Amino acid sequence: MQRQIDKETERSIQELQSLEQTIQNLLLQKQAFQIELSETSNALEELKKTKDDAFKIVGQIMIKTDKAELEKELDDKKKLLNLRLNSIQKQEDLISEKIEKLKEEITKKLS
Repeated sequence: MQRQIDKETERSIQELQSLEQTIQNLLLQKQAFQIELSETSNALEELKKTKDDAFKIVGQIMIKTDKAELEKELDDKKKLLNLRLNSIQKQEDLISEKIEKLKEEITKKLS
């Protein structure tokens, strides 16, 4: 015997699906930022080790640049990426809480 689902429960299920899609998108963004942060951190470490000239890629060419300026640029980029990751993590946590509450509500209504 199939149960009849009321409109409120149906809306809750749709909201749950939407939140799960949002969290998937956040996870993809988070992964991309983590990769970029790792690459930036590695570049910064290598730059600090070298005593040679520093170069950076701009478009399709490599340009000699001031090492201290490049270190600052990479350090600033690293800070920005960390801020973005923290923001995504907070969003992810809030959405995860909403998802859990919705799942509980839906389960109660369907029981």
